Amino acid sequence: MTHRTRTSIPLIPLETLFGNPDRIAPSLAPDGRRLTYVAPLDGVLNVFLHERGGGQDRPLTRDRGRGIRRQGWAWDGRHVLYLQDRDGDENWRLFAIDAGTGDERLLTPDAPDQAHPVQVQILASSPRHPSTLLVGLNRRDERVHDVYRLGLTDGRLEEIERGDPTVIGWLADHELVVRGRLRSEPDGGTTLLMRDAPGAPWREAIRWSAEDAPLSGPLRFTEDNRRLWMRDSRDRNAAALVLFDPATGETTEIASDPEYDVSATAFHPTRHEIQAVAFTRARREWRVLDEAVRSDFEHLLAADAGELSLVDRSLDDRLWLVAWTRDDGPVAYALWDREAARVEHLFVHREALVGLPLARMEPVTIDARDGLSLHAYLTRPPFGEAPWPLVLVVHGGPWVRDTWGYDPEAQWLANRGYACLQVNYRGSTGYGKAFLAAGDREWGGRMQDDLTDAVMWAVQQGIADPERVAIWGGSYGGYAALAGVTFTPGVYRCGVSIVGPSNLLTFLDSVPPYWESFRAMLDRRVGRLPRYTDGERAGQVKLEADLTDEDRRELEFLRARSPLFHADRVRCPMLIAQGANDPRVKKAESDQFVAAMRERGLEIEYVVYEDEGHGFARPENRLDFYRRAERFLARHLGGRCEEGTG
Repeated sequence: MTHRTRTSIPLIPLETLFGNPDRIAPSLAPDGRRLTYVAPLDGVLNVFLHERGGGQDRPLTRDRGRGIRRQGWAWDGRHVLYLQDRDGDENWRLFAIDAGTGDERLLTPDAPDQAHPVQVQILASSPRHPSTLLVGLNRRDERVHDVYRLGLTDGRLEEIERGDPTVIGWLADHELVVRGRLRSEPDGGTTLLMRDAPGAPWREAIRWSAEDAPLSGPLRFTEDNRRLWMRDSRDRNAAALVLFDPATGETTEIASDPEYDVSATAFHPTRHEIQAVAFTRARREWRVLDEAVRSDFEHLLAADAGELSLVDRSLDDRLWLVAWTRDDGPVAYALWDREAARVEHLFVHREALVGLPLARMEPVTIDARDGLSLHAYLTRPPFGEAPWPLVLVVHGGPWVRDTWGYDPEAQWLANRGYACLQVNYRGSTGYGKAFLAAGDREWGGRMQDDLTDAVMWAVQQGIADPERVAIWGGSYGGYAALAGVTFTPGVYRCGVSIVGPSNLLTFLDSVPPYWESFRAMLDRRVGRLPRYTDGERAGQVKLEADLTDEDRRELEFLRARSPLFHADRVRCPMLIAQGANDPRVKKAESDQFVAAMRERGLEIEYVVYEDEGHGFARPENRLDFYRRAERFLARHLGGRCEEGTG
């Protein structure tokens, strides 16, 4: 058997993998005649307009800072909306651009006497009211997003509903009438409250237990605003698509799988009928429910070997904006003309990837030590022979999952000579509520054991060199990297933590105020930080003198699962990176761990990006980080490096 050598595979530049993409995030105008997308302008991501009839694409925005990533058309076909924060603080502001004139307005300015930062959430829009949005703003109380009606033409903001710290979210019908709200319960469950009209009394429609709540919730109303399409895991293991009648309480199952949750849905844009659902097993698999679109899906699934996504649809449903995600190439975007049965290629998100020797992503199954099956993805280097040095890449969340497809980190690692293993450890979503609940209170426990077991599997399979294994991750993955080098110090040669919590006590006490409605869920799934429940101190962390024996046991549990308090066990070098403005995992989380390592004389490289938050959006910062990481891994694992190290 002939193996390609280290020198026969070209080194893919970091700029190609982690620099600005060429074009991403397309959005189709309601009439299908125009589309917008995000692309670099003078090195910064901005919104561009494309006229389908011809003409040169032109920029609609001219941001010079952090760049724009989230944008889309309003139903009026005139305004393009985008969200922007300040250097990663996630206090989003909503802007509107007139696609015809280019005029730009800030729709959610701070009040002159605003005492705290304000974040906007887009709650609802409807083609029946194309110039109106419902938005959530936490102006009145930093913990609570009240509902405002926003006029796109005149910019008028009118408060129409007030919430409280238990409100997780709001539900509006197609007339933009607020008909429901989701309330968090002290046990971590969720209740859907509904009413028939503004001012009518709220009534309890559905109560989801703490086990069901993370996988369940409303999706949208039917066309007549009488029934609700929902995801629902009650009386089953995995979240199904159901139709719920609030008047009778009757629930009808539409589509389900015994092991996998519904992961995507396709609704008609105006009739609001369900037409297809997807379940993500090793890869996404579509199940067509409406014969009217069966031939469309058959054509699109046959048109490309990648994983199909429906990105957008014109209001008359003649045009679909679709994407195909491949594991060994860029994401491809196209328009599907339903009448002509024709695919019109638009662009790929990174043209420079085309033709490069990218690696394939292989789904694998790993048995954890207690017999639980873990689904994972393995990306092998396209050269050399096993065993390779291994980088275990841990996804964040933790209540999300890794999926198949193009992953720049996996491609980078494989190209540098490392096997990359990505594991959906217990507590990941997508695999039903039993698998999700298996991660409750297991940060640093069985969730970490799953990662260790994955490394041992790779060693036993002859894939990984046991002397050259690194653990890498961001957010929860950063926590797992810190936990890996402290709780299992003999497993890893080095570790990389990006915006990772190190101390669960300080982490749980410093989450954003608007996460208050998720507090009960965090208590249940991570651990409970003892707080006062009533009186003037309600919500504050208890003082030492007021702690009960149960409170003390909880604090000891959180300390035991916090890598910071076990930093003396670290035996390997670490690279830690942090955004200074991160609202989720404060900079102090990284500072504390770095200080503990330095006090012990341990090898640590620490970089803080002053204009970033929970991740690195600016290309100059992102490239700086990956250059540092590449040198770090090359020194300790021996892989290739763009700058010649290793």
